[in-house]
Amino acid sequence: MSQSSPGSDVPEAVVIEKVMKQNYVTLVKVLAARIVVIVVLVAVPIALYRAGAPNSFFLVLPFVPAMFLLVLTGYRLWGGVRLIQCKKVLRHYPLRFHTRVVKKGSLWTEYGNVFEVKISTRGGHGAPLMKAINAAGRRRWPGGTEHGAWIAGDLDFGGVMIVPGSNAMLFLNPADWDKSASRREQAGAERIARAEQAGINKRNWRKPILLWGA
Repeated sequence: MSQSSPGSDVPEAVVIEKVMKQNYVTLVKVLAARIVVIVVLVAVPIALYRAGAPNSFFLVLPFVPAMFLLVLTGYRLWGGVRLIQCKKVLRHYPLRFHTRVVKKGSLWTEYGNVFEVKISTRGGHGAPLMKAINAAGRRRWPGGTEHGAWIAGDLDFGGVMIVPGSNAMLFLNPADWDKSASRREQAGAERIARAEQAGINKRNWRKPILLWGA
């Protein structure tokens, strides 16, 4: 069930099943585009060779970016795609509307763009700084967050952000996991148990995805 802060202008509630389906479709499109490029880079030199082109350095050169792109795609799937994690969080936490999300910075990695964001609620103070990555593997920052976004989770541990309109979904973790450790330790047994069930009780950025540039 979607909730919001009193007095805020809340957009139409999102349907989680629809959001998940849309993000899976986005992931398939991202992968399909990469596969097409890889196939072209491999197929063109082979076709030219069979047509009688001499076996030269320039003929085999396209295989290098093709292999690089293949490896990079594997990295993106391993470290950057967070759809399963998001689904688990959404199973254990309701969506609440936060009135403003501000992107503070961005870091390029092989696994996807990692954003630093501040999430605030009207009337609230001390908006936490979070790190976010697009769950479906896209690199660009979704538009429309300046008007707010749906958040599920416990921001001392992590969570999920869904942008109204586009239904873009981002996985969240505290920007400084160690600095926020004391708040998690004081969270209480119920919050800690819930975070464990949702899979956000541990640092989710152990992979190189968020270690670079930290």
